[in-house]
Amino acid sequence: MMTHTDCRKRLRAILAGQNCLSPATVYDALSARVAESVGFEIGVLSGSVCAATVLAAPDIVLQTLTEFADQVRRVMRFSRLSLVVDADHGYGNALNVMRTVQELEHAGVSALMIEDTVMPARFGASGLELVSTGEMVGKLRAALAAREDPSLVIVGRIAALKIEDPGRAAARARAYAATGIDAIFVTGLTTLEEFDAIRAAIALPVIVGTAPALKREDLAARGVRLLFQGHQPVAAAVKALRETYAHLYKGGAPAQLKSTIASPDEMAGVLNASGYDEWQRRYLA
Repeated sequence: MMTHTDCRKRLRAILAGQNCLSPATVYDALSARVAESVGFEIGVLSGSVCAATVLAAPDIVLQTLTEFADQVRRVMRFSRLSLVVDADHGYGNALNVMRTVQELEHAGVSALMIEDTVMPARFGASGLELVSTGEMVGKLRAALAAREDPSLVIVGRIAALKIEDPGRAAARARAYAATGIDAIFVTGLTTLEEFDAIRAAIALPVIVGTAPALKREDLAARGVRLLFQGHQPVAAAVKALRETYAHLYKGGAPAQLKSTIASPDEMAGVLNASGYDEWQRRYLA
């Protein structure tokens, strides 16, 4: 069975390769098992997905580090996905970032991203705010110092393109890369010209947030190794739950749901029923 270090090394090999892949959004142990069953090797758990599935809350940094790390542990207890997680702002200052890295590394993540936005939003603030480059550099240096397994991937996330010009975003990328982190995550990307400005400033592998106007092959040629595509599985689960609940609430027969739900065999597969049957025969006989 793969160890957490094995999962991290697999992700590092992908970041060092030539292809651009998209991870599966997962949010608990069951979703991770399903993602693996269709062939995914990389998963992603974002702060927004954790807030939605654990708290039924929007993406405004309401969840705590403990809640987030606990959810990661649930995902990684049996999963062997290379899990990339969104650690938001590191849940505080640079010292909080160190604690965040320790907790998430022990929980089994393969990569964690620290972003340069002011989180949660300040009272009276209007729109997105960025921390200073110096503060972000301190956070990234602290993250690297807290890492115990050298295979763990530390990623600096840049939101500057959402409110600053590409030149200033590139300057931030250069400063973040100089700390020795392993990759850069770019959000708010809309054109290849914006990306080229950042690409010229760094030699690190790049992760890109949702960029529907850009082609995967163009990004791959420019060193993008992961492309996030949104969190459709969560929205799909909500829709499926709503429709199933509505059917049953209105008096619909459970048998009428047969074509829209997992079969008993499918459920047994994702729940590893055969493994538990064998353990019962071996240890409870």
